[in-house]
Amino acid sequence: MSRAFDEAVKLDNEYVMHTYGRLPVEFVHGAGAELIDVDGNRYLDFLAGIGCASLGHAHPKVTEALMQQLDRVWQVSNYYYVENRGELAKLLSELLSTTTDEQGNVTGSTGTVWKSFFSNSGAESNEGAIKVARRWGEKRLNGAAGIVSARQSFHGRTLATLSATGQDVFHKSFGPMPAGFASVPLNDADALVEAIEHPSEATGPVCAVMLECVQGEGGVWPATFDYLRFVRDLCTRKGLALIIDEVQTGIFRCGAPFAYQLAGIEPDIVSMAKGIADGFPAGAVAARAELADLMVPGDHGSTFGGNALAAAAARATLQTLVDEHMGEHVIATGAHLAERLAALPHVTEVRGHGLLRGAQLDVPIATPLVERGLEVGLVLNHIGDSILRFLPPLVVTEAQIDEMCDKLGKLIEELA
Repeated sequence: MSRAFDEAVKLDNEYVMHTYGRLPVEFVHGAGAELIDVDGNRYLDFLAGIGCASLGHAHPKVTEALMQQLDRVWQVSNYYYVENRGELAKLLSELLSTTTDEQGNVTGSTGTVWKSFFSNSGAESNEGAIKVARRWGEKRLNGAAGIVSARQSFHGRTLATLSATGQDVFHKSFGPMPAGFASVPLNDADALVEAIEHPSEATGPVCAVMLECVQGEGGVWPATFDYLRFVRDLCTRKGLALIIDEVQTGIFRCGAPFAYQLAGIEPDIVSMAKGIADGFPAGAVAARAELADLMVPGDHGSTFGGNALAAAAARATLQTLVDEHMGEHVIATGAHLAERLAALPHVTEVRGHGLLRGAQLDVPIATPLVERGLEVGLVLNHIGDSILRFLPPLVVTEAQIDEMCDKLGKLIEELA
């Protein structure tokens, strides 16, 4: 390793909180689905900044939009109108209203008008979603405020989004958790009905159901399309708000603009972040006008959310994804990735949609696979000791998928 890298490690160890177990590499350049480290080594990136670099690293259209905005104005606050923000919200409304088939091919539009609040991250977007849902409960459901989520879900690391997260491991040491949340097993219709009709005293009357279409951080576990349709119908019958957390699954990651569209449903509230601005910090919570219009000045806010730089980056990202028909590319390359992963030794199951895939291993070697992957030029990710998660930039090619799988297959055979 170079002296520059050694200095980076030293400074990080001395002055940065140790909330992550760092891998021994520092990336300094990137283009598309490739990264270059401080020593000039090349890597194929199958993590994309945890699903953020949707158009790949340093995409010229996003770079151009940011450079143009840098010479104008960066931050004026949400007290004022901001360039690109209205156009961005309109484009999001159109994408949120899209209809697709189960593969993600666009079939039309529902015509629904969506209104967005812009944030800086997925956790902030989910905080906003919770507030919109509770305002709905206050105004339409006699003050109901309980929210039911799914076990193994992940909705963020603020205290409220941790409470919505159905994994006890994330709650340890940070209690007491905010009240008003319960979780039930994913794809268990009876358990969901029971939680809504007979809520615990801690949860109280329920105002919303909050789900991920694919539990990315939980191990890439998909909600079945039938279950999503059941939940939509249940929420409609009981007047509850349906929140879909699309932070990891949205922005064409699963082929469709948003993963809920694969099931042919439309929720009431949608949270998003990660790929919305190609890695520039940005997020949003959107709601159908019926719910969004219940929020009034003073109900929610963000100093930086939707500022001029974020709006420029997000608008350029979304418009480029649309113009380049990225959904069609994701459907094709996602199918190829799933096929290649399924053929690897010791892979017993491949889960997910599009370019969000999980490979289940029958040997507990996921951690060393990620570590050894760096040695052969692969940026990989694992969940636990037997699941590999793949979130490449959406611009990844079939040739790059083949190169990754060829190298990964050899590593699995060496370590198994």
